Amino acid sequence: MQTPLKISFQGSNPSEALRQMIVEQFDTLERFNGRLTACHVIVKVPDNHHRTGGQYEVSIHLTMPGNIDVDVDHTPTLDERFADPLFAVSDAFRRARRKMQDRVRRLRGEVKTLHERVERDLEKPD
Repeated sequence: MQTPLKISFQGSNPSEALRQMIVEQFDTLERFNGRLTACHVIVKVPDNHHRTGGQYEVSIHLTMPGNIDVDVDHTPTLDERFADPLFAVSDAFRRARRKMQDRVRRLRGEVKTLHERVERDLEKPD
């Protein structure tokens, strides 16, 4: 990677265990597509003022060659699994991997339009 991995924590002091998990998840993502040029991960830690407990929000901004950006900015709804920071980080990286796969397929021309799919399905013998 051309620019070092940047990790930011908002609302709390950095957690070394969570930072290590992010580095491991990023290493896996980079092995999947070794052409990343930049990555910024932002972890928003919930404040302790809510009675029901808060949910972690993890945003990932990736840059691939050719200034192609992949952004994962998923704000959890009422899914209580996001109260676990490990789940929130894993989910964000899973979404990033999927978006990168989709972007690479589109760049390669491997994604067919709906019109092409309908034509192909009509041509299939029953």
